[in-house]
Amino acid sequence: MASPDTIVLIHGFWVTPRSWEHWVAHYEQRGFRVLAPGYPGFEVEVEALNADPAPVEAATIDGIVAHLESVVSALDSPPVLIGHSAGGVFTQLLLDKGYGAAGVALNSAPTEGVPVVPVSQVRSTFPVLKNPANRHKAVAYDFEQWNYAFTNTFPEPQARALYERYAVPVSGHILFESALANLIPGHQGTWVDYTNDARAPLLFVAGSEDHIMPPAVQWSNAKHYTSSKTLTRVVEFSGFPHLLPAAPGWEDVADYVLAWALRHARG
Repeated sequence: MASPDTIVLIHGFWVTPRSWEHWVAHYEQRGFRVLAPGYPGFEVEVEALNADPAPVEAATIDGIVAHLESVVSALDSPPVLIGHSAGGVFTQLLLDKGYGAAGVALNSAPTEGVPVVPVSQVRSTFPVLKNPANRHKAVAYDFEQWNYAFTNTFPEPQARALYERYAVPVSGHILFESALANLIPGHQGTWVDYTNDARAPLLFVAGSEDHIMPPAVQWSNAKHYTSSKTLTRVVEFSGFPHLLPAAPGWEDVADYVLAWALRHARG
């Protein structure tokens, strides 16, 4: 089988494809075709989305997955899928549907059935979940809220610069849906078949200092796949916060996960 020549980078919530800007350039310099699709309506610049967050309010899990499927299914061969945060969930959903030669979930949010809720995660999402009215809104974080959840290891000036460059509101609807997924009967939007032996190999990446999706979430998510014969692994990088794609040393992580994906990729 020919090695994958395309990488699809899937962003998470509170950010847009711009959050992958360093990784896109890094992988392109190595000769890969790199796609960083936005969610429907997220194709605009960060500044435009902050000025008019209507696309955030309109976002749904099903709509996002359908859009990502359309991107990946149009490719000539299976790509490497790399998702960050909620993008890690979408990576798992795509793998479960048979897409991708290998998948990487960086600081991934949990899929349905993963009950681990660390205190730091509760604090990180509390600005949204504290008010039921936020379920129908696009909710913006102020700098202090963003810094705790995303950039807690950065010097404040750099954290503020990243906040201005990357931060957008989050969909209250999707966050509530994800938070309540384990309490609602039946399969919800973030359900995957943990026993699916046909899916491609999957690597979970944890940042030791991540507040919103700490390592316990990654280890718990991976353990749900133990009944599957398909390769699932976890690696933890010391000192990294949730905004791992922009943290110092991100190049080492980018190279490690790509090497792992290429080594284990399958058709």
